[in-house]
Amino acid sequence: MRIALHSVIVEGAIDDYRSHHARIPEGLRDLFGVAGIEDWTIWRSGRNLFHLVECDDFEAAMRVVNASSVNDEWQADIGRFVEGFYGPDGEDGSTPIEQVWALSAQRSAEA
Repeated sequence: MRIALHSVIVEGAIDDYRSHHARIPEGLRDLFGVAGIEDWTIWRSGRNLFHLVECDDFEAAMRVVNASSVNDEWQADIGRFVEGFYGPDGEDGSTPIEQVWALSAQRSAEA
């Protein structure tokens, strides 16, 4: 399963956000593995961040991650630099953004 998320960096905090994500804490990295998160990639355009999470089951993974004190510590640290997470229509929250099209899906359908 691949899930796309959108968040926004606090004005003036791009360099701090980057430096804190240069290497996440080992405990958080390990927690992601326990939760079934295979990969998490973040791209930035201006203050907008676009996340691609690859996992077995996103909702189950987030239940594991959100129940952990390791994640609480990370959120307290990184949260200083994040204005918020936004859903597909701009609402607050970590609702995945809608996938509109994928070249690979089109190619598979045509094969």
